[in-house]
Amino acid sequence: MNSTHQTMQALFVFAIPVLFAISLHEVAHGYVARYFGDPTAANEGRLSINPLRHIDPFGTVALPLVLYWLIQLPFGYARPVPVEYDRLRNPKKHMAFVALAGPAANFAMGVAWTIIGIVLAAAGAGERFLFDMVRAGVSVNAVMMVFNLLPIPPLDGSHVLASVLPARLLRLLPTVPPDGGRTLASLLPGAMLAALPKRLLRLVNDVAVIDVLIFAAFILLMRLHVLDSFLFKAMTVAIAAFTRVASPFSFLLS
Repeated sequence: MNSTHQTMQALFVFAIPVLFAISLHEVAHGYVARYFGDPTAANEGRLSINPLRHIDPFGTVALPLVLYWLIQLPFGYARPVPVEYDRLRNPKKHMAFVALAGPAANFAMGVAWTIIGIVLAAAGAGERFLFDMVRAGVSVNAVMMVFNLLPIPPLDGSHVLASVLPARLLRLLPTVPPDGGRTLASLLPGAMLAALPKRLLRLVNDVAVIDVLIFAAFILLMRLHVLDSFLFKAMTVAIAAFTRVASPFSFLLS
């Protein structure tokens, strides 16, 4: 089996787990925000499990391909759902619940994929593709949950940290605009933008600079093996938690 065929097979295995992991992560933020008083995501039609509504050109397409090439684990992020924290009934308190909703959704999906694997094994399924997809679903959601809990703007963990820190300490921390800051298009000369094809122009208009910088730094750290130990230990803990929660299903089917 040549490397191109192996790569295509791996992408098909990861496609469904990655799309749903990043889409339901964002939908969870929107639902919890609406529950606490901010209907912005609902008003913009973003409370949908249709992955097409949440695709981000960089985070959903380019980043997973780069990460698969670097670490053989293609995870990414979707286009963030809009949340106006000032509209929450208690912004400082409720922003933590909104932020934690995404990682919580990844935890639930990790448990769901684990249960699917238990059911397939109990049914005697022999299709390797299905078991590979289950493993992909478990690993992708474990990484997304762990990564998003890091207290680094604009990741979810930074909003959780902001909700518990006193205001005097919060003012000392760097902040990131809710929309991710300036886009790549804002850094390019007008003549270059005018020469770009329409599809590429839409791409540079959609990609936020801060997102690119953060994930470029993350990719560099992974490439230098700086984060390997932490990330894989955290993944192991997350996967063990998925298995523990799903274990009753294994008992029932045994």
